[in-house]
Amino acid sequence: MELQDKRVLVAGGSSGIGLAVARAAAAAGAAVTIAGRSGTRLEAAAATIPRAVERLPLDIGDEEQVAHAVAGRPPFDHIAVTAGEVRTAPLRKQKIAEAMAGMNTKFWGAWRVASLVPVVEGGSITLTSGAFAQRPAAGRVIAGAINAAIEGLARGLALELAPTRVNVVSPGLVDTPLWAGMPADRRQALFEKTAAALPARRVATAEDIAALYLTCMTVPVVTGTVLLADGGHVLV
Repeated sequence: MELQDKRVLVAGGSSGIGLAVARAAAAAGAAVTIAGRSGTRLEAAAATIPRAVERLPLDIGDEEQVAHAVAGRPPFDHIAVTAGEVRTAPLRKQKIAEAMAGMNTKFWGAWRVASLVPVVEGGSITLTSGAFAQRPAAGRVIAGAINAAIEGLARGLALELAPTRVNVVSPGLVDTPLWAGMPADRRQALFEKTAAALPARRVATAEDIAALYLTCMTVPVVTGTVLLADGGHVLV
């Protein structure tokens, strides 16, 4: 399966992994739409993609907004959902409202996209979880719970929406602008320490992870699957 002239939506396409997915899909010839909450960031992201892309201001945490944004649009061939911020803290120190906000944007956001955005029969939807679903960590319980819920959602949807294929990409630590708020020396030290402990001996780039979304889009027998890309973290 090729992406030439296929319609691809990337929810969360204004930065990080989502932007890398948008760039890769555009380079493969797809007609790409990037969606995100900030029009300014969407414009900046679009300027970095050699092929023209459509910008769609959209907050997947708002059901009415999602429904309105896609009303009357032709179906997409492929959808990637990389949006969804989750703030983590120890269970008894995190307010339930904050934990619920993470569930709303990442889990229910994926649910809203899957239920409201039209996709062609036989197309694909690729969601995003994270390695905490397979390897929980103290102080990050909500992240693990949300990621595990997304993986369960995808397996169910792979059956319910068939022959549309539904998969999940589950990254570990990825070098993206998400870490830009950390001082450069501390960030570099974190990446080097993490890489040294991983069987793969490296921390993923956004481009590494983006390749897996394109695999989910283009390999016609991949469905109901979680593609884990954590450098082997779950093994050590």
